[in-house]
Order: sequence, then C-alpha cells, then structure tokens
Amino acid sequence: MADNARAKRLADLIREVVAQKLLRGIKDPRLGSQVTITDTRVTGDLREATVFYTVYGDDEERAAAAAGLESAKGILRSEVGRAAGVKFTPTLTFVADALPDTAKTIEDLLDKARSSDAKVRESASGAQYAGEADPYRKPDEDEDDAAE
Repeated sequence: MADNARAKRLADLIREVVAQKLLRGIKDPRLGSQVTITDTRVTGDLREATVFYTVYGDDEERAAAAAGLESAKGILRSEVGRAAGVKFTPTLTFVADALPDTAKTIEDLLDKARSSDAKVRESASGAQYAGEADPYRKPDEDEDDAAE
C-alpha cells in the first residue's frame, strides 16, 4: 500500500497529463476546449484513478463529451503510464463533476433568501414600535419609583 503523499502526487500528475492531452493530443471534436479536468483521486493501492471533469454546454454536449472520454480512455491511460513511470498504470474512470450543479442550486437559494429579506425590509420600513422605543427599565428610573 502506498502512502498518501505518493497517491496525491500521482493524482496531480494524472490531472496534468490528461488535461494537456485533451487540449493538444486528442483530435476528437467532442472533447475540444469545453472539457475541464477539475480533480483527480487515486486509490491507496495506486490501481484506480477517478478523474472528475466538467463540460461547458448543454446536456447533449455533456453526453457527447462523456462518450468522447470513454473512447479516448486507452490513449489517455497509456500517456499517463508514459509520464508516471510506475509499475502499474492506474485504470482511469471519468466522472462528471457535480460541483457546477451544486453551485447553481446554492446561488438559487441565496437569491431566494435575498428576495425574502428585501420583502421583510420593505414591510418593516414604515412600522412603529408596539410599545416604547426602548422597552428596558433604566437604573435611575428604579430609584425614582422607589422614592415615591
């Protein structure tokens, strides 16, 4: 079993090699410049690597990019093996990164909260206090009440 530092270095190398090969070495039009490698994780035994990617575009372009990555998996793995120089080149698994969808959901929720806050601020702008402006008793008022 390899140590975590070695797995991290290999993951970083895989991310760089796959990104460079997608940018310059693969001629598949489905992959183009719209695919971005976001993260790579390698198992502790250095046998399997998961490559996370995002695609700029709609669902059809995402599906085409996924098919392109699957077809280029062998070329990418051989390039990783050449660059890494390890005994066993890890098998590559490509997974679409859910981070952009999660970020969009969070942004939508924040927009909803902002609009709700604006409505509350608008309704409170002309409001009056139910009692006095300062409902707390002051120490000198207590002395005046006790003297009477």
